[in-house]
Amino acid sequence: MKRGYSGVTLAFISISIAVNIILGTVTQMLKLPLIFLDTIGTIFSAVLLGPLAGAIVGGFTNVILGSITDYKDHIPFAIVNIAIGLIVGFIAKKYKFNLLVAITTGCILSIITPIMGTIISIIFFEGLTGKLDNIIFMWLIKSGKSIFTANFIPRITGDIIDKTASCIIVSLLYNLLPKSLTERSSVNA
Repeated sequence: MKRGYSGVTLAFISISIAVNIILGTVTQMLKLPLIFLDTIGTIFSAVLLGPLAGAIVGGFTNVILGSITDYKDHIPFAIVNIAIGLIVGFIAKKYKFNLLVAITTGCILSIITPIMGTIISIIFFEGLTGKLDNIIFMWLIKSGKSIFTANFIPRITGDIIDKTASCIIVSLLYNLLPKSLTERSSVNA
């Protein structure tokens, strides 16, 4: 029985973490509304290498970001990125990650991840995370919404666009890869 990952797989995992960090940083610097692209590496690793690799990429992305930036709030949200890796990995293991599966997966993530993120935000940060969503959050609180609803609405709005777009991008890239690479990757899953 083969144990561990090959050097090529570990390199791909490392590159995927870097892709998450770079794309997330660039979209944040450009202040793009409702899109983050900070899980493309997680999703791509999960599709190509399986759920465990996706979870590793997701978890390490948040831990590294929380360690090297002023935003320590990334660390508690690692569980969300780990869940993305697991969910996408299991879906991609069962179905070919074509456009329809990517859109469906994006919709599934768009519901699950904001629920998880909302709970983490409320437990660790009383609903406030220092982001643009806080303006909407405070407005919804002032209008009488519960802390959960006020935190969830801005999250799901962004995630519907971001997670679906990220899954579509990965699907398009994955389906451009040579069959020899995608068939060999399924052995690693």
